[in-house]
Amino acid sequence: MTTLVLHRGSLRANPYERWLAGHGEKIVLLGSAEQLALFGEELPTEAPYLHAEVLTGYDTGAHVEQRAAELVEEFGVTHIVACQEFDILRAAALRERFGLPGQRPGSALVYRDKWEMKKLATAAGIPVAAHVLLRSAAELDAFADTHGLPVVVKPRQGLLSVGVSVLRTREELADWARDAELIRPDGEPEWLAETFVEGSMCHIDGTVLDGRIATMWPSQYQYALADFRDREGRVDIALDTADPLARRLVAFGERILEAFGGPEHFAFHIEVFHTDDGELVLCEAASRAGGAGVRDVQRALFGFDPMEYPVRRQLGLPAPTGERADPAQLAGQLLFTKRPGVLAALPAPATLPEGVVKYTTYAEVGDPVQDASHSGDFLAAFVVVGADRAGTEARIRAAEAWFKAGLRFEAEPGDG
Repeated sequence: MTTLVLHRGSLRANPYERWLAGHGEKIVLLGSAEQLALFGEELPTEAPYLHAEVLTGYDTGAHVEQRAAELVEEFGVTHIVACQEFDILRAAALRERFGLPGQRPGSALVYRDKWEMKKLATAAGIPVAAHVLLRSAAELDAFADTHGLPVVVKPRQGLLSVGVSVLRTREELADWARDAELIRPDGEPEWLAETFVEGSMCHIDGTVLDGRIATMWPSQYQYALADFRDREGRVDIALDTADPLARRLVAFGERILEAFGGPEHFAFHIEVFHTDDGELVLCEAASRAGGAGVRDVQRALFGFDPMEYPVRRQLGLPAPTGERADPAQLAGQLLFTKRPGVLAALPAPATLPEGVVKYTTYAEVGDPVQDASHSGDFLAAFVVVGADRAGTEARIRAAEAWFKAGLRFEAEPGDG
């Protein structure tokens, strides 16, 4: 068997050669030149890799799909692995074109296109915010007339909060509509407008293996995802197993997966508003593992990487999870997004506070750093474990204080 891996992100964080070990697998990798440079990595050259290459313009270029198709034919590819959001639809289209197993465009589109997602959710009786697909500035004005301000606008196939804006005044509506390209080159509307939902944001993460839910547990963001240029730590913690909200979210997630379907093996990440009056409202769902440190938190909760096991099962490899159960311990993450300047100092890792099981920095002392460009553009990330939610949060706050006390930036020469 030969597997084509469509890859975006860090190869160190996605060790496909280890995930597929024991299968006699041959791997062909096609990835992003920009991401390879960003992470300072080199392409693998040893077995089980038959071939590895990267392309520029990977996220949006049609040349990626063409090259992937050429690799399928050249190497006799029998399976396609795609774990990142940018690759979900292109992998599904390739599987259908070449008759390969795995997720096909029908379910991939539901999880990737927010317009299709909300249509299906509405038909299934799952609450979503009022929304409209924008074809003109007049439609945006009419939506605001009907539903009031603020209005949230987002790309229908966006990710990482890129392009998401909260428009709070008529002037902001007019400015946004003047600059936005509402129609894609294929003639389809590109942007969705929806009402602003007051409340907190939760997310439900887990895996489906062999057509059944193997793991599922909710967490709650303590920050606004779209405000990724704040300077405070961004905290996200799993809910206690005895919390009634956790049980409601699990049941809500089960409804969504039943309505949306999917392949036999996949990871999922579902974002849900918990409104000020206690209702649950679907924000969006993805048929891949959560970004940022969500994978690491899930690993702490359930003992395995939620990307790894669906990949293994897709290729017929064992992935023992046992019976579905609650997490044995709780975990959360603490994230700091990048800020502009020269990184002058970081705290000493030897003095890490208790409970930190992973600490990663994305710049070195002396590096010039640009402001964050999206919600996953991190300066530092922590994963912290605890016996319960309160204990986990206390440890996260200790780590936050530790990091801020040892962090120092200086203005770049010539600034100010």
